[in-house]
Amino acid sequence: MDAGSGAPYDAWTHWRTDPTPVGAVGAAILAASPHNQQGWAFRVTAQAVDVFADPTREMPMTDPLRREHHVGLGCAIENLVLGLLARGYHSEVILMPSAADPTHVASVTLTSVEATSSSLHDAIGDRHSNRGPYEHGQVADAVLGELAGPAGDGGVRVHWLTSTAEKKAFSTIVIEATQAIIEDRGQSEEFFIRFRNNRDDIDRFRDGVTLDGQGLAPLTLTLAKLLPAYSRAEGDQFWLDQTRTVHTATAAAFGVVTVTDADDPRLRLAGGRLLQRVHLGATSRGLGMQHMNQVTERIDREHEQSLPASFAPRLRELLPAGVVPLVAFRLGTPVRASRPSPRRPLKDVVL
Repeated sequence: MDAGSGAPYDAWTHWRTDPTPVGAVGAAILAASPHNQQGWAFRVTAQAVDVFADPTREMPMTDPLRREHHVGLGCAIENLVLGLLARGYHSEVILMPSAADPTHVASVTLTSVEATSSSLHDAIGDRHSNRGPYEHGQVADAVLGELAGPAGDGGVRVHWLTSTAEKKAFSTIVIEATQAIIEDRGQSEEFFIRFRNNRDDIDRFRDGVTLDGQGLAPLTLTLAKLLPAYSRAEGDQFWLDQTRTVHTATAAAFGVVTVTDADDPRLRLAGGRLLQRVHLGATSRGLGMQHMNQVTERIDREHEQSLPASFAPRLRELLPAGVVPLVAFRLGTPVRASRPSPRRPLKDVVL
């Protein structure tokens, strides 16, 4: 019944303690990670921090083109840069620095400067995915603009869906994509084996999705832990029901990170950095955020299997011309606080 404490959660409380670049890696591993796979590794020297993708932590059914894998690495790079600056290091980031090694996703060269913290850095330890209900009401356009910041090169920006018609259209696509995922046995099974249903699994793996991360009311969460473990079919139905009645129904806004080429690893990484900044900015303002990648997961799955494109054209209709969706999320004022997810220790990710 204990949640959010013990070794699998130590990273959330110890991330500020080390003033060296290794301490900044401690901030990096708290970044948003698709399905909490934590597909990163780091090599630290006095002059640089190199970031690598860990191919053993990919999800080939859910993320066959490694879109989300790169986005999660971009999130980690953003936390790393914020953590380095707070420790007195300016970062020069080169994305995909080695044509010979596609797993080498970033080289971060360090220069000593005055240590500078920020509201984004200070939010790192409080940022969690909030899958619970959000309060009814809008988020001010000015706040959305501040969260998104200026558009970047390569079409890297956030496009907000805030009107009733836009939210209804996006919600319909998300619900249908969720249904398609649970009807796809490969995707459904890949989700299910990464659900950590009990404390033994959490202690063993220190990754994946947990009951504590589902945004349930306290009594419901307690009952869920006391009852027998979900079957795959029951878990799929629960996810679909939550998507329909909570996730889409209570979102104040949806955001879509867009790029000009969703297959370009550099743009995926840059989009991940932006996604992390939005999430940290939302956290610092008391807002909740949840990644909702069912649509892009089905887009890539359909492409990989040479199936008719049933989701890509519909999502593009909601976006400006000349850009394509990278990832999506929902935003709003949460009814209750989110809980931390388990994290692997530094010794397992520092080469």
